[in-house]
Amino acid sequence: MPDAAAPARIARPGGWQILRRNRAAMVALWFLGALALTAIIAPALLPAALKTTSAASFVPPLQSAAGTGVWHVLGTDVNGQDMLYRLLSGARVSLGVGLVGALISLFIGTLYGMVSGYAGGRVDAFMMRAVEVLQSVPRILFIMILIAALDDYVKEWVDGWRLTAQAHDWKAVAEAMNNLKAYSKVLVMIVSLGLVEWLTMARIVRGQVLVLREATFVTASRAMGQSGVGVLRRHLLPNLSTIILTYLTLTIPAVILDESFLSFLGLGIEDPASSWGSLLKDGAQVINPLESKWWLLLFPALLMSASMLALNFLGDGLRDAFDPKSGE
Repeated sequence: MPDAAAPARIARPGGWQILRRNRAAMVALWFLGALALTAIIAPALLPAALKTTSAASFVPPLQSAAGTGVWHVLGTDVNGQDMLYRLLSGARVSLGVGLVGALISLFIGTLYGMVSGYAGGRVDAFMMRAVEVLQSVPRILFIMILIAALDDYVKEWVDGWRLTAQAHDWKAVAEAMNNLKAYSKVLVMIVSLGLVEWLTMARIVRGQVLVLREATFVTASRAMGQSGVGVLRRHLLPNLSTIILTYLTLTIPAVILDESFLSFLGLGIEDPASSWGSLLKDGAQVINPLESKWWLLLFPALLMSASMLALNFLGDGLRDAFDPKSGE
């Protein structure tokens, strides 16, 4: 029989239970899910008249273009393109760049940090000094140099695939490659952002591995003759998964901000494609004291700010729920 005098143990709620109790994080999660779903589905459902340029330039929100009867909920831009369609298309590009760039940095940073922390000693010291040297390089300047150096090569590569598809009469592939040329800078930017955003992730993972490698289950695995790769893959990586997921959500907004800044400078996506940064650039160009086209700047800024805020709330919620240092 159990000892009646023994104090009852109070089980600490699991990470997902803690996360569900965080209202701000759950609202952020639902908002981001709804935004991603809308950005993927809605542009295909909008009328064809809203997806092309027209003579109806600078139509204010909630008005229809004269003589066309086409209703523009968020107005139109200088080329007569519907802002709702461009905003959703830009969300698809910006969120996609943020997610893919963050995943690249996640893979590099996790692998680098695990190897550095598990190896220890001189290997760890050398790898961390390399990280410090890379962190001293201005990342925006590094990305700008890569875009300028590789953009032409990517366009030639895409054009080569287009010509190959035309030679084999693959019309769908040829059209897709032709459309992909507008995204050549984005492709280079995704890789570049992934190559500079992994440094913080590597430091976080390395710190966790330094603690976990002294744990009993790791010592027992090494005593049983398990290789270092096996220990990293079977024991350390599963214990790092929640930390990695948490900081992934905090890396995505950093990548999106970098992409938006570069697109604002004209180094990102090319017209007629759009991202939040390119929309902000277009809106800033038509803002003047005499006649302000406020909707061109307001709506992209609001959606981008709300998305950044939601990603940070979600990241904070995940950190509070899963970080072992968040308290009992």
